[in-house]
Amino acid sequence: MSHTLGIRQAQKQKTRQALLDAALGLLEEQSLSSLGLREVTRAVGVAPTAFYRHFRSTADLGVALVEEALGSLHSMIGNTVTDAESSEERITRAVELIARHVDAYPAHVRFIARERHGGVQPVREAIRQQLVRFAEEVRAELAKDPESEGWSDDDLMMLSHLFVDQMLITASLFLEAQEAAEGDGISAEDRERVTRLATRQLRLISIGRHHWLD
Repeated sequence: MSHTLGIRQAQKQKTRQALLDAALGLLEEQSLSSLGLREVTRAVGVAPTAFYRHFRSTADLGVALVEEALGSLHSMIGNTVTDAESSEERITRAVELIARHVDAYPAHVRFIARERHGGVQPVREAIRQQLVRFAEEVRAELAKDPESEGWSDDDLMMLSHLFVDQMLITASLFLEAQEAAEGDGISAEDRERVTRLATRQLRLISIGRHHWLD
């Protein structure tokens, strides 16, 4: 009995993931607000009623895509912030992490960039909550730095949001460079150009931090 349940659960998870993957592919050409569940189920080859065994609506599916796109990044960003010995190393590692993530998951990055200010409120809210969580995690680590002595929690949170917002901008820069390269892939020269720009922008925020209490 348990073996049969295990097979059914695995099949259910497989279908759910297929719906997410199909939706992500369709969203390369349109926004979530215009996506119909029949499009998604047709792409997977299941009946429309099967959709409701996994998601309440396309908005619910979009929220699941947000979790898929951003959820796994929390531990990676936490390690990037925690293990770095200096702000310069932290910046270098953050830019490298973002570049690798865009290379591996361009469709997810494109989805977040489009839907962050899109027309589906639950998805906008899910993205906002993820970004607030990122900022809170960064703030907790920054608070441990000797440089944060004398900073209020509000100011540290403001700084953390600046870093998180800039990391989103960095992801967009890498994505734009990747899209400009079309099918050939981003060149080493373009990657270095974006890396240099992103590093300088994050460094500017870091410099401002050093002088905030002056």
